[in-house]
Amino acid sequence: GSSLKYKTGDWRAFWPKIDEKKCIDCMQCILDCPENCIAMLKDGKRGKVDLDYCKGCGVCSKICPVGAITMERE
Repeated sequence: GSSLKYKTGDWRAFWPKIDEKKCIDCMQCILDCPENCIAMLKDGKRGKVDLDYCKGCGVCSKICPVGAITMERE
């Protein structure tokens, strides 16, 4: 992805919200994020979204097998 060079700015309409109670730590969101803006936490579990680089595309939300990620309006 191009996220390492270009911050999102003010144009993103949605952002991903991870429900930690639903998350099963499968890491599918980390693997499939086209902008590489979801990172594994230090404990080796669930992702954390870097909103500076998230484009709000919703891929993580669609790929989550348990529906732990919802797209919230900015």
